[in-house]
Amino acid sequence: MAKLESIVGRYLTIEASGREYRIYFEEAGSGIPLLCLHTAGADSRQYRHLLNDPEVTRNFRVIAFDMPYHGRSNPPDQWWLDKYLLTTDQYLSVIRAVWKGLDLDRPVVMGCSMGGAIVLKVASEYQSELRGVVGLETSAYAPGRFNDFLHHPAIHGGELVASYTFGLNAPQSPESSARENWWYYSQSGPGVYRGDTYFYSVDWDGREVIKSIDTEKCKVSLLTGVYDYSATPEMTRDVAAAIPGSRLVIMEGMGHFPVIENYPVFRESLLPELQFMLD
Repeated sequence: MAKLESIVGRYLTIEASGREYRIYFEEAGSGIPLLCLHTAGADSRQYRHLLNDPEVTRNFRVIAFDMPYHGRSNPPDQWWLDKYLLTTDQYLSVIRAVWKGLDLDRPVVMGCSMGGAIVLKVASEYQSELRGVVGLETSAYAPGRFNDFLHHPAIHGGELVASYTFGLNAPQSPESSARENWWYYSQSGPGVYRGDTYFYSVDWDGREVIKSIDTEKCKVSLLTGVYDYSATPEMTRDVAAAIPGSRLVIMEGMGHFPVIENYPVFRESLLPELQFMLD
């Protein structure tokens, strides 16, 4: 029997860091805006379970978008003239442009992995305009991920990145879900994952940034999987310790990709944090 989902996909043209981008986004639900950021080298398809969760969409307008170069969003004009290297300022500029372009009023911003890192910068810069941030697999400092083998003519970049990230799923996660995430990663454009890790592992150091976050203005929830060896529980504990009033959840049976690798288990940890954002 055919089944029609309630997710609606659209395109938004924005200007960020002096360049124009055609951005793809999906949304479902109504209420408080929940702006969702995908992981490095992937796209917003990772959030399909969240977008289809009626307990979430009852209170939240869930919006998930593809960063430039990712998924169904285009690179900017003349992209072939430069190597893609994402910086903190560029990343923040795109998020802000989508936020303002969709006219979101006091959103909650949720991101995973590199998205879980940049939400800390979002909170620091715009805390008075936010309801809160939810950081999934969050770290303030994660050197060592960036290397040139991620974009090398002798290596199949899609399969390399997909298989590396496959190992970041928890052993308990259903193989079908982990393979789904593998598929998304295998479709990444040449050098895109490498360019994302430039932000995540070279340009980004939020250890001083996070000290300015005031949880009386902007709520902070941090959720990390116990099996994550990329953004480890210890890394997230360090972030939580530096942000008084933040909430920390270490998720049993979960790896680096909670929104896609085992959503039924993940939502048990997420729903109380979303309720915290509502209160």
